[in-house]
Amino acid sequence: MNLQDLFWLPEAAPEFRAELRELRASAQWPMAKLRQLARARLNLTQLHSLSRLLGESERVSGAKPIAISLLSNASTELIASALPATALRHDLLLNLHVPAFGQFTQESLDPVSQTRQRGNEFVVLALDHRAFQWQSCPGNAELAEQQVEQALQTLLGLVAGLRATQACSVVLQTLAAPPDSLFGSLDGQLPGSQRWMIEAFNQRLRARRIAGELLFDVAALAAQVGLAQWHDPTQWAVGKFAFAHAMVPLYAEHLARLLMAAKGKAKKCLVLDLDNTLWGGVIGDDGLAGIVLGQGHPVGEAHLQVQATALALRERGIVLAVSSKNDEAVARQVFREHPDMLLRESHIAVFQANWKDKASNLRAIAQTLNIGVDALVFLDDNPAERQQVRLELPDVGVPELPSAPEFFASTLLAAGYFEALQFTAEDSQRAEQYQANAARTAELGASSDLAGYLKSLQMRAHVAEFDAVGRARISQLINKTNQFNLTTRRYSEAEVEAFEQDPQVLGLQIRLLDRFGDNGMISVVICKPQDAQTWLIDSWLMSCRVLNRGVERQVLNVLVQCAAQRGIRQLIGQYIPTEKNSMVAEHYPRLGFTPLEAEGEVQRWQLDVEAYVPVEQPIEVLWPASASKAAD
Repeated sequence: MNLQDLFWLPEAAPEFRAELRELRASAQWPMAKLRQLARARLNLTQLHSLSRLLGESERVSGAKPIAISLLSNASTELIASALPATALRHDLLLNLHVPAFGQFTQESLDPVSQTRQRGNEFVVLALDHRAFQWQSCPGNAELAEQQVEQALQTLLGLVAGLRATQACSVVLQTLAAPPDSLFGSLDGQLPGSQRWMIEAFNQRLRARRIAGELLFDVAALAAQVGLAQWHDPTQWAVGKFAFAHAMVPLYAEHLARLLMAAKGKAKKCLVLDLDNTLWGGVIGDDGLAGIVLGQGHPVGEAHLQVQATALALRERGIVLAVSSKNDEAVARQVFREHPDMLLRESHIAVFQANWKDKASNLRAIAQTLNIGVDALVFLDDNPAERQQVRLELPDVGVPELPSAPEFFASTLLAAGYFEALQFTAEDSQRAEQYQANAARTAELGASSDLAGYLKSLQMRAHVAEFDAVGRARISQLINKTNQFNLTTRRYSEAEVEAFEQDPQVLGLQIRLLDRFGDNGMISVVICKPQDAQTWLIDSWLMSCRVLNRGVERQVLNVLVQCAAQRGIRQLIGQYIPTEKNSMVAEHYPRLGFTPLEAEGEVQRWQLDVEAYVPVEQPIEVLWPASASKAAD
């Protein structure tokens, strides 16, 4: 299987062109329909046709365009014709700006350039190794170091220029080395060789962790494909294309994944089928001794690799669930008794083994975990089951698996559903947090006394203002939370850092612990001054994992307390409706705010700080020692 073929995607429907014509004739283009067309294995021609349609983005309903500029030292027309359609696959509608060929320096540094003036959310600096024109100096370590450092500083100068007039995230690329070798195996060891300088540059770029910068590891992508296939000297000579035309859909796919992750749209949960997915055979027919699993058998080892991959994903924070048409007791027996099973029941947050259709089970799993079905990935060897889920739940990620189980694990990983921008200590605990939440949900279902149940949780809210330690997670939560999010405003790490430094802005981060464990950071609030005595609640968001526990009321108690300490007399709350946040439409009225006149789509409410009477909640509030006055 060739990576550039996007083999994890289903083939495009034969009626693709007809559906595109029908859509073009319509007055409005629903985003859901566009996504449906894009979630297939489209070739360059099909991507181009769909991207052309998006030139009239005002006709797209159900999504807001994201402003993005693409700057390069190479020709970008093929990328520009593939990227908008590819982005649809990841629920992104792009408003793409591509300057004239080779204008990346002027567009980055000229304060009146279109790129600097258009208010981009993202700028992609799609530079390859030719952008820096290094002089080969084999054996001259000093000159080699100077050239690498100069190239890095040149790149960072472009970033500084781009961010001087807009709060954008800049996508930087590692450099794919040419396949040619001057010294053979010595190339990578010899300072001053082209390969040595490119590798040194890439290492330093990968080591950076700067707010406002995203890294697209093109070098790693090219290495996966093979450098000889990635590069095409003829296409560079004729049209200044940085890589082979055949690689364009793959490049666009990986760039779109990075943007998707930055917008908080990466998947959260892997749902696993059992028979012929986690093991070979059918447990209900073959019995415990008859299924194929374990070392010494190629099929058994292949299924073992699927389990090992699932466990590795769980360790990085992906929640695991099971959906299988099976008798539950029989299915669980394999997890409990088979000696070669790597996965155990303790690794599974939700176990759905029954005779219902898979789409119903997936809905139940999402509901139990308090996440949307669009956060799920479904791994199943059966093409009929995959198709049923795609038709009923098109937002679920469903990789197209080959018939050979040896490729199941690599296909899942190649599909890139779980793209990440960072990995925090809290991410490593995410799976356990969701499992603990499922246990809380089960206990709540068995309780008839909600107040008693909430008190029994022994909840403790750790509240702190924004700081460097929480910055990455704060930005992650801001960009990933969709349902309990009053305004769905998105802020990069750089912008979160700016809020930290601004004495006029209050940024609160809230962690929640209870007797089941640490829920991690579950809520963020950002207040900005409207005038000397009024705060505008710019953002208020909370993880759905802690719904119905009184957390939002306790957060308001804390917020009013902070406002009173700073002489604020009025809070103004905002609600901006989206497709996914209708659950908080009545958030402010429920908390006692009174309505104000709306400003366009922005609904507004106010609260008198002095008149507010705190409503006691069964949640202890704890501040860090450095902020002990806030708890007085």
